[in-house]
Amino acid sequence: MKAPAAGVFRSLRGFNYRLWAIGAFVSNVGTWVQRTAQDWLVLTQLTDHDAAAVGWVMALQFGPQFLLLPWTGSAADRFDQRRLLLVTQAAMGILALALGALTVTGLVRLWHVYLFALLFGCTAAFDAPVRQTFVGELVADQDLHNAVALNSTSFNAARMIGPAVAGLLITAIGTGWAFLFNGASFVAVLISLAFLRIAELRPIARAKRATGGFAEGIRYAWGRPDLKATLVMLFLIGTFGLNFPIFISTMAVGAFHTDAHGYGILSSIMAIGTVMGALLGARREQPRFSLLLTGAAVFGAGCALAALAPGYWFFAGALVIIGVATMTITNTSNSLMQLTTEPAMRGRVMALRLGIGLGGTPIGAPIVGWVANHWGPRWALGVGAASGFMAALVAVLALGRRARRQTSAKA
Repeated sequence: MKAPAAGVFRSLRGFNYRLWAIGAFVSNVGTWVQRTAQDWLVLTQLTDHDAAAVGWVMALQFGPQFLLLPWTGSAADRFDQRRLLLVTQAAMGILALALGALTVTGLVRLWHVYLFALLFGCTAAFDAPVRQTFVGELVADQDLHNAVALNSTSFNAARMIGPAVAGLLITAIGTGWAFLFNGASFVAVLISLAFLRIAELRPIARAKRATGGFAEGIRYAWGRPDLKATLVMLFLIGTFGLNFPIFISTMAVGAFHTDAHGYGILSSIMAIGTVMGALLGARREQPRFSLLLTGAAVFGAGCALAALAPGYWFFAGALVIIGVATMTITNTSNSLMQLTTEPAMRGRVMALRLGIGLGGTPIGAPIVGWVANHWGPRWALGVGAASGFMAALVAVLALGRRARRQTSAKA
C-alpha cells in the first residue's frame, strides 16, 4: 500500500480540493465579516448593550442544527452533495444580501435580525453536514484528517481577516455594507463547486431511502462508547463554552470600553490561536481521543485566564489559548467521527455532531447572556471555563472505561 504523502498542506496537491479551498476561503472571510457586524449591530445599534439579545440571535442561528436533525443528516447521506451545496450556498448568499439591503436603507429592526438568524440557521443546518462530509469526495481517506484540519485553517485564517475588515467597514461606511460584502463572497464558493472535475470526485456510498433513518443514526452513535463520550463533550462545550460573540463583545464593551475596531481586533487575535490549532492538527497523521481530553482541559484553563484578565492585551493572549484548544477539540472530533463511521452513516453522524455541538446554543447562549447582563462578562467566561473542565472529566471517565475493557479482554 502506498504511504500517505507527508506535509501539512498535502491535500492541496489535488485539483478539486485546491479549487474548493480557494472558494471556501473567500466565502469564509465574508462569513466572519457578517458575524462580527451582526453582533455589533445588535449590541450597539439595535439595543443598549443587551448581551441577552446577542444570545437570542445565536440561539435562533444555531438552534435549527438540532431541531432539523431528522432531515439534515439524511439529506447529506442520500442526495448528491455537490448539488445540495450549490443550493444551500446560494440561499445563504441571498439572505446576506437581503439583510444588507435592509441595514443600508436604515429599515432594519431587531426582529429582522432575529428572523434572518433563523433563516440562516435553517439553511446552514442542511449545509453544514454536507460541507463536512463532502471533503471525503475530494481527498483519499488517508488524507481526510489533513483535509479537515486545512478546512479549519481556512475558516480560522479568514477569522483573522474578517473581523478586522468588518471593523473597518462599520467605521468607514456602515454595518450594512458588511452584510453585502458577505453576500457577494458566496460567488467564489459557487464558482469553485461549478468547476470541480466531476470525474475525479470520490463518490461516497449513498444511504438507501428508508423510514427511521434518523433513529438509525442515533442508535448507531449511542451504541459506540467513543462516539457517545465525544457527543457529550461537544454538548457541554458547545452549549456553554462556544459563546464567543457574547464573551468577546461584552468584554470589549463592558470591561475594556473599546470601539468596533477594538472588538474586531480581539476577534482576529483569537483567530491566531485557532489557526495555530488547525495547523497543529494538519501535521498529525491520525487523530486520537486523548487529544479531546487535552483540548477540553486547555479550553477550560483559557476561559479562566480570560475571565481574570486585568487588561485588554492579557485578555487577547488568553483568546489565543482558547483558540488553539477549540480547534483541537473541533478537528479531532470531526476526524475521529468521520474515520471511524461507516461511509453510508457519515452524514447522519456528522449531523448529530453538529446538532449536539451547536444545537445546545438555544439553551446556553441566553443563559450566558443573562449571566453577562446581571453578573458581568467575567462570570460569563467562568461558565465557559466550567464547561471545559466538565468535558475533560467526561474524557477521563471514557478513557478509564476503555482501559478497564482492554484489561478485562486480556484477562
